[in-house]
Amino acid sequence: MSASRSPFIILSAATLAVLAACGGESKPTAASSSAPPAAAAAPSGPQTPDPGGKVVVVELSSDANGNYFKPAEVHVKRGDVVRYTLKVGVHNVHFLADSNAGKSGFPASPSDFLQLPGQTYDVLVHLDKGSYYFQCDPHAALGMKGHLIVE
Repeated sequence: MSASRSPFIILSAATLAVLAACGGESKPTAASSSAPPAAAAAPSGPQTPDPGGKVVVVELSSDANGNYFKPAEVHVKRGDVVRYTLKVGVHNVHFLADSNAGKSGFPASPSDFLQLPGQTYDVLVHLDKGSYYFQCDPHAALGMKGHLIVE
């Protein structure tokens, strides 16, 4: 009786292996075909302020004092660039839509994670006057939050 089940088990295992291999091949192809549009949508490289604007640097750090943006409250004008610069740790910058209700124009998706000291994420400010909330997603519960105040 076990001899009659043995070919069935081998055939079933072979079928599953073929199906898994086929499924594995199609997933990377789909991911690689969707990767370029996502990369194209993200801002690339340093941004240049509008004429009369300036670059305002905000450092992202992790140390004995915790995880934080320095400064956590950033005052800018339309046309300025906010340059988030990694000092220590691994961080991102995310302007949450639900924390900025009724506002628009802020980056729609979180930045990539900054992992190497000196890496930057730039935001060219074309926002209406007001206060905009941002955070580092993995460290928000630890207090890594900030406000961008457009004057």
